[in-house]
Amino acid sequence: MKRFVEGVDRKQVALLPEYVDDYIGQDNPVRVIDAFVDELDLKGPKFATQFA
Repeated sequence: MKRFVEGVDRKQVALLPEYVDDYIGQDNPVRVIDAFVDELDLKGPKFATQFA
């Protein structure tokens, strides 16, 4: 019967990629934002006193 669409095995281990990073291409602009946030000094005195 050709009425049904054949898909992937239902007993597969994971439906989605293991890491969120796998969803984002290397040329995606969000990579720039990620690099910027990684470089922020969030333990600095100015930041720590405002939210303590």
